[in-house]
Amino acid sequence: MSNAFTPPPMPGYGPQFPPPPPPPPRRSTTVLVAAAAAVVAAVLASAVTVTVTGDDGDGAAEAAPTVTVTETEFAGGTDAAAGTDTGDEPAAEETEDGAYTLSDTVVYDNEVEISLSKFSRSVSHDYASPENTPYVKFTIKVVNSSKTTFDATSMTVNCAYGDEGKEAEAIFDDGLDGTPDTSVLAGRSLSFAWGCELPKTARYLQVEVAPDYDSETSIFAGNVK
Repeated sequence: MSNAFTPPPMPGYGPQFPPPPPPPPRRSTTVLVAAAAAVVAAVLASAVTVTVTGDDGDGAAEAAPTVTVTETEFAGGTDAAAGTDTGDEPAAEETEDGAYTLSDTVVYDNEVEISLSKFSRSVSHDYASPENTPYVKFTIKVVNSSKTTFDATSMTVNCAYGDEGKEAEAIFDDGLDGTPDTSVLAGRSLSFAWGCELPKTARYLQVEVAPDYDSETSIFAGNVK
């Protein structure tokens, strides 16, 4: 056993250790939450701006397209929104199957123009053919815009009615002219009255007209009052 004496360290001598660093300052939880909310709001605002305005690559905002929807109805129909009568003449309306409306004017390759107007309902007399039959009467106008005489006797007119397209008989009665038996000089016009079978409960009417055997048949279609 050693009896050596170890003197205590003298002040200012021996290993020295630096004092511990002070604790980091505590950040306010409220400040952190507010900062995070501000970042999220900025991101969302940027996303919404891009979605609404768009960009075409040069920094210019693209205008959003405008779509307008208009509902119309043919010949003396009823306005679905206002519930009012639209009049005696057909209203212009585009069709998806390529047919013309009852108020359109068709110009054929031979420069003959044909249009329909003055639609009205009636019932044939008991001496008509066919008799006592509900029908629609309308005027067919032919305008010869060519430089030669047009033979109107070669015109053909056929009708159908209803959603299933049932063939309608031509009506021969007082006030109806039938197929013209004359010619139309260059620059002149001709109008004649035509009648097609149309039951009282039917509204949809289809009229097929060809000015001559060499021309394509045009289909006029729509509702009548």
